[in-house]
Parts: sequence; structure tokens; C-alpha cells
Amino acid sequence: MQRLDKLNGVSYQTVTIAATMLSDSKPNAALKPAAWLIWVCLVAVYVVWGTTYFAIKVAIEGMAPFFLVGTRFVVAGSLLIGWQTLRGGSAPTAKQWRGAALVGLLLLVIGNGGVAVAEHWVSSGATVALISIMPFATALWSGAFGQWPRRSEWIAIALGAAGAAVMLMGRDLQASAIGTMIILFGTASWSLGTVLSRRLDIPHGPMGFGAEMLCAGVIALAVSAAIGEHWALPHLPRVWWAWSYLVVFGSLIAFSAYRFVVERGSPSLAATYAYVNPPVALAVGWWLGKEAFSANVLLGLPVVLAAVALHAWIQTRDRDIPAQQPEAARPIRDLS
Repeated sequence: MQRLDKLNGVSYQTVTIAATMLSDSKPNAALKPAAWLIWVCLVAVYVVWGTTYFAIKVAIEGMAPFFLVGTRFVVAGSLLIGWQTLRGGSAPTAKQWRGAALVGLLLLVIGNGGVAVAEHWVSSGATVALISIMPFATALWSGAFGQWPRRSEWIAIALGAAGAAVMLMGRDLQASAIGTMIILFGTASWSLGTVLSRRLDIPHGPMGFGAEMLCAGVIALAVSAAIGEHWALPHLPRVWWAWSYLVVFGSLIAFSAYRFVVERGSPSLAATYAYVNPPVALAVGWWLGKEAFSANVLLGLPVVLAAVALHAWIQTRDRDIPAQQPEAARPIRDLS
């Protein structure tokens, strides 16, 4: 419990920005938020999402994976939708609910649920290290929809694949082939959901965030019931702390902060979380969970992060050239 108190302590300051983020259900491109708010939101995403992998590791000590995912997102989504409804927000249409359900399934049920399942066998740090290939999976899915990466971006993709291969050869991930495959499948699902979310009719702002989370929570609970997971409230205080942390900080604050930056800042700026989450998760896993990592993870992760940075730099450079405006990859969301 004391370890979870430490984890909560690094995020209390982010509560002060929640009301501002959640109050704007109808984003107006003409209105630019204060630069400090954008950066505070980025810090929330950088730090909080990096810590949620360890919180998931703690939570599954007393809760079944899909029961954890379902209860977490039903509560967070209901709170967000309820808040927006009280403020007079418009409810999603039937078509928008279908879009939110599909995105919620791909991102939060398969993607986040896969992380919860895989962390039974794989450390939280090794999990997020492998998930760091997300920008490249997203670029490849964009290509499947007709927007293939530029030639220069393939260099970054190849570099990232090499770094991932180094990590896959380490004892952290080779110790559980099943856990590794689940993480890779969840990453593929999350990146597909990211690409589709730009093409589906989903409400803007917090109402859309809440719809995705609520739909995902209901689907996850249905999956939990179908596979016979045990539904029971946890007895360990540390599990309650982890679950509460995931609902408040991981879902309501960090997810909303990320979407706020995407809508009111820029997708490329929001995507910089991919540079910071892995080292944060590794540090938290080592500090609070006493996790150890093989040399392969410590060697391969910097290669992947360098490739992600190169990929983002190429996108930023080419976006400044009028003749090369098409976007090759979509904004990236975290598995936590």
C-alpha cells in the first residue's frame, strides 16, 4: 500500500487540470488553449501513463484481467458521460455509439485487456518496452488504408524493428511466448483502432472519450463473463489503490489529457508520449516492484526510442514542406 501511495503522490498535481480539460465538450479550432495547459497535459500523459503499467501489475493480483478492464472503464466512462450530460452535452447518436464501441473494443478491450492478461507472465517494464513499437504498427496500418509511409520513414521503421528484435531475444520476453504474442496482438489492435478512430463518426471532446470507455467496459465485462472469470471485489488494500489509480489517473485524467492535446494542440505533439512512457515504466517497475530486466531490453529499448524520434522528426520536417502534406501515420494512444 505504501508503494501505491508513492505512485499516487507523483500524480496528485494533475487533478488541478482535470476540470479545465473536461469542461470543453465542443472544441473550437479558432480558440487556442494556453501553452502552459498543453504542456501540463503532456506531463500528465508522460508520467501517469508510464506508471499505469505497474498499477495494472498490482491490480491483477486480486482481480481477473477483463473484470479489471471492464469495471475500470465502466466507472470512468459513466462518470465522464454523466458529467457532460449534467453540463448539457449532446448524447451520441446511434452511429456514434457504434463507432465508439468499435474503437473501444480495439483500443481498450483487446489492447489494454491484452496488457492485463500478459502481465501475469511479463514484467511491466518489459511490456511497455515492447509496446514502444506502436508508432510503426500505426504507420503500417495507415499504409493498409492507402497512406503508406514515405521512403525515409521506412528507415525509421526498419530501425525500430531491429530494436524490437533485440528485446524479443531477451529472457524477459522469451520466458513467456504466450505473453509476448498477446502483447504484440494487443499492440496491433491498438494501432488499428487508432487509425480507424480518425475515420469513424465519434463525438469530439470528453463525450467521445466517455463513450469509448463505457462501451469498452461493457464489452470487457461480457468477455469476462463468457470466459468464466471470477467476479469478486478485491480484499487487498493495494489492489483497491491500484484500481482507483487506474480509474482516476489512468482513465479520467491521462486519457482525457492525451485527447485534449490531440484536439487542441497537434497529433504529432501528443504522440511524443512514446518517447517517455517506456523509461518511466522501467523506472517505476524497478523502484516500486523490484523488477529486473535483461540486457536485451536495456539495449533494444534505446534503439526503438531513437527510431520513434527519427520517425517523428521525418513527419515534422515533411509537414513543413507544402508539397508533402499527406500524413503517413495517425496519432498514437497508450495501452494503459
